[in-house]
Amino acid sequence: MDALLLRSIYMIFNKEMEIMMTHLRRLHISGIFIFILGLSWYLLHLLVSIMHTGSHLIQVMKCYIISSEFLQKYRMLPLHKLQYLAVVIDSAEAKNATQVKQLLHWLSDIGVKYIMLYDMEGVLKQSLETYLISLANSSCNAKPCTDTSLKNVITRVRLEKTTIELLSSSDCKPGAAKAANFLLSNYLKGDTEGCNKAEPTFTEADMSAALKSVGFDGPDPDLLLVYGPARCHLGFPAWRMRYTEIVHMGHLKSMKRGAIIKAIYDFSNKHQNYGT
Repeated sequence: MDALLLRSIYMIFNKEMEIMMTHLRRLHISGIFIFILGLSWYLLHLLVSIMHTGSHLIQVMKCYIISSEFLQKYRMLPLHKLQYLAVVIDSAEAKNATQVKQLLHWLSDIGVKYIMLYDMEGVLKQSLETYLISLANSSCNAKPCTDTSLKNVITRVRLEKTTIELLSSSDCKPGAAKAANFLLSNYLKGDTEGCNKAEPTFTEADMSAALKSVGFDGPDPDLLLVYGPARCHLGFPAWRMRYTEIVHMGHLKSMKRGAIIKAIYDFSNKHQNYGT
């Protein structure tokens, strides 16, 4: 009887040990698998970081070489396709007026004839409007400068070689609303058939004419440079960027003259299909 009990206890113990060893082996295999996955993810992340850093260093070096005018093709930019250039700056970064002025100096020195400066909160208008108007007046040799125009909320200042337009979000929704009211008013004025009048059909030309009538018109930029963390146009008026090329330039504090020259050069060598 004692032998049978001992045998039963031994069998139960042996079975439990086998179950335990099976679990340990599974845990061991699972641990190795998790370790391999973690190591693979770390190596992949390291590889991507190295590639990103290398790409950034190459871009920095290229911008430096372009700024130093070592490359012949970047010395004389073909600006015939770039009639209007827009620069969108994140409002938080637009507070650095010194860098914005440096950016304007570079663009003017490159030969850009028409520059649109935009930020969502109107920081650029507050910080640069008075400066640009005084600069324009001083360039008119102490005579009344008729090239400076302030119409509604849009500010256009014409300097000796460059026209600068300051925009903010106040030029977007209010402009569209006033244009819509203008179209509706004209539609209602022509209501001679009462309830039988046909539904209104407004074309792109009608909208452009309405925006011009309410003082919110302007040229469409050929190229739009975005400075800031976001890769979007940050609310730039949609009706003024129908065929615009958009390039993200990174943070304003990291702006480089060579990067601007490269963006303009790349744009001038692109073929755009506008459709029919």
